[in-house]
Amino acid sequence: MVECREIVDTVKQEAALAGLGDTTAEANMPNIVLDEDGKVCDVCTDMQAEFAKNPGGRPPKRAGLIIAALIGGTGLAITSICVPFVLPALRKVCLPYVPATTIQLANVSRALQGRTGSGPSLVDIGSGDGRIVIQAARSGFVAHGVELNRWLVYYSRWSAWREGVRGQATFARQDLWKSDMSKYDNVVIFGVEQMMSQLETKLEKELVEGSVVVACRFKFPTWKPVKEIGAGVDTVWRYQR
Repeated sequence: MVECREIVDTVKQEAALAGLGDTTAEANMPNIVLDEDGKVCDVCTDMQAEFAKNPGGRPPKRAGLIIAALIGGTGLAITSICVPFVLPALRKVCLPYVPATTIQLANVSRALQGRTGSGPSLVDIGSGDGRIVIQAARSGFVAHGVELNRWLVYYSRWSAWREGVRGQATFARQDLWKSDMSKYDNVVIFGVEQMMSQLETKLEKELVEGSVVVACRFKFPTWKPVKEIGAGVDTVWRYQR
């Protein structure tokens, strides 16, 4: 009896040569298959007829491949941009990027009043889009932002250049836990509740006497604020070391 695989291969070759859409080619394909003894093989004949009707489908068109490649490339590009925003959520202590509101910015400015003396330094821990640092630079501070997300660092540097304060507002991609805070007179932090105790310990060791810390959204667990400004999520607390 003729092998079924031979039938499949034969039909596919004939279809490829004649053209899948050519009805004449289908009509000319043999309808009867004989075995070695010259007898009709019903099973093989039926299989040959079935494969003649559906030999495997048309190959993908070039336009379809191009569209698929574009979609795949776009998805990869979006993923590469979004990953830095998602990765902080995988850390033990997550400090996500949440843009400060206009009221929060105003409250931070109020909390820092009287601190713009002779070349005061300021650091924003988790500087995000850089607005706190840029605002501080406009007020006379030599301000620096520490941020782990490289895309936000690039955006912040561009914003500082656009606002004309690139010399007074700088940004670095850096882990806040590995940053030395002892060289700053003023610290601003938009933190989360889970990190405030650990950050309090770090700042207690590193900040010099007379430093000011402004906490936004969440206050430190044991420090006593000297001033509280705002209400709800817009509340900021000023601490004096």
